[in-house]
Amino acid sequence: MTPVELSRTVLHAVRCAVDEGQLSVVVPERVVVSEPGAGGCGEYATNVALQLARAAGKPPRAVAEILRPRLIAADGIEDVVVTGPGFLNFRLDRRADPLLDLVREIRGQGRRYGHGDALAGQVLTLRVPYEVRAEVVADAVVRIVATQGGRATVEHRGGRATVQHHGGRAAVEHGELVDLRPVPAPEDPAPLGPDAARWALLHPAPHDRPRITADHLVQREGNPLFRVRYAHARVRSLGRGAARLGFAAEPGPLDASEADTAVTPACRTPALQAPALHTPLSDYPRILTAAATHRAPDRLARHLVTVADAVLPFLACVLPIGEEKPSAAHRARLALAEATGTVLAGGLSLLGIDAPEHL
Repeated sequence: MTPVELSRTVLHAVRCAVDEGQLSVVVPERVVVSEPGAGGCGEYATNVALQLARAAGKPPRAVAEILRPRLIAADGIEDVVVTGPGFLNFRLDRRADPLLDLVREIRGQGRRYGHGDALAGQVLTLRVPYEVRAEVVADAVVRIVATQGGRATVEHRGGRATVQHHGGRAAVEHGELVDLRPVPAPEDPAPLGPDAARWALLHPAPHDRPRITADHLVQREGNPLFRVRYAHARVRSLGRGAARLGFAAEPGPLDASEADTAVTPACRTPALQAPALHTPLSDYPRILTAAATHRAPDRLARHLVTVADAVLPFLACVLPIGEEKPSAAHRARLALAEATGTVLAGGLSLLGIDAPEHL
């Protein structure tokens, strides 16, 4: 069970308690699930009971105890423990495979993975100066806000709102006014080309001065943009290689069974690398929501680097090596690689940067 799925499960438990008359509250639009704090236990925790207690007219622990039996009964949850003033702590079913669930979720949603409704109904007017970095940041913010159900237009200082397109229709709207004033670019980034120029302007935090240098063009590990695009291109290359070998991606256990005697020892246990990859993939929806809420595309750019750095060591074990024959483990590894590629491509697209098939 992923954090997103767990959040939905908690919301469902709240709705059921309200429908059955045990709680009299307005069901929140979303529930935050995070790692347990001091005194907590299990894999995840939420403070939803504390948030609902005042409206419910009950102590937080009483609200937590109302929700607890409904949560224990949910698929993928082994136990729920109430700690402190009313924190709900979750221990997931060890028989379940959270990474397998995550791969299936990403494959099912495609590039819409991570999209939500955190900003549903909100209309923003982004006011920017006539400056290239501010223009690029605003363009990315418009895209990212849309992933969370919001809508944004861009207005230059002293001018009218520029036209943004939503669902093929032009719209000029004035909503909540947001000033976007990132530190200006020290020089024209156009000589870098469109992709490297956008990365140079979006990757640094707004208060940091961007570097407009040829370092963004070099194809080596020291270039974060290269690592992100290279990871995506490698994933696509593995898909083509698997097709030539006659197999396709299928989610499942990553490790070969003991019966697969021809497995190269170095790649016998790629599942040991899974936690390093599971965390950035499962965090992607949270990062996307934060980038939209704080109008901060740099958070998304930096997270894509984290995803790329996590997947690159894993890719060496996706295809059969030497005398290996394609197995269920190889199909599962390819599914995980392709899910990661989907996240990288979706994130780059939101930044307005191409995700190459070849590099």
